[in-house]
Amino acid sequence: MEEGTAHNNRQAGSSGRYLDQRVKDLILALTEPQSGEKVLVAGCGRGEHLSLFQQKGCDVTGIDPSSEMIDSARLRLAHRVDLRRGRLEDLPFSDNEFDIVALIASLEFTEDPARAFDEAIRVCRGRIFIGVTNRFSLPGARERLLQLFDAPGRPPGRFFHLPGLAGMIRQRFPEARPRWGSVIFLPWFCYDFAAGLEERIPVMKNPFGAFLGLSFPVSASLQTIQEVIHERLAMEPEGSRPIAGIIRELKHAP
Repeated sequence: MEEGTAHNNRQAGSSGRYLDQRVKDLILALTEPQSGEKVLVAGCGRGEHLSLFQQKGCDVTGIDPSSEMIDSARLRLAHRVDLRRGRLEDLPFSDNEFDIVALIASLEFTEDPARAFDEAIRVCRGRIFIGVTNRFSLPGARERLLQLFDAPGRPPGRFFHLPGLAGMIRQRFPEARPRWGSVIFLPWFCYDFAAGLEERIPVMKNPFGAFLGLSFPVSASLQTIQEVIHERLAMEPEGSRPIAGIIRELKHAP
């Protein structure tokens, strides 16, 4: 019994490493990170993909709602990246702060994916990458991929698909032309003997892999006031002068 379990674990480990590398290769192909760029991995988990960008010479920040995941990432990466605990729907960063914002196997676990997506756009000034477990893939590969990315304390994962993600992007950027592709096309048990077949299948613009990735550009926008001020500013009627640094007058409806 124990010997059989150990053998299965070795097989799962070998297949898992291969699958993980296929995912990483697709992420790098679609994000094209450059040394010195600021990267945010939103939903960083234990930090596996933080190190992917850090090894490319990027200035990397990770955020995750799970304190356990952040602690694991900190043990893995020490002080080489900036780690924060927080919700993807309310990112504690300034507008246009990052060159790349990556949501890798994290949108599935958010309470409000649309809000998390909008927050990723807000803090980005370059390009956004979304990597998800694909609804339109072989069930065996899909389920094992979701297990690979799963984390304690997160809600049950949901599955996304290309038309849904493309629709989210077009709704906000009608002229956007996302780059996309997918990997992991075969059932999990095939990868101990059929890795060569996997690599013969085209990756880009193929919607049937278990891991689906999309990237698209985001132009930086100036948003000096993020929340509307509803209360009047109290000022003395005589001898009052604008505070230094104010560049325009706030006008409010009566």
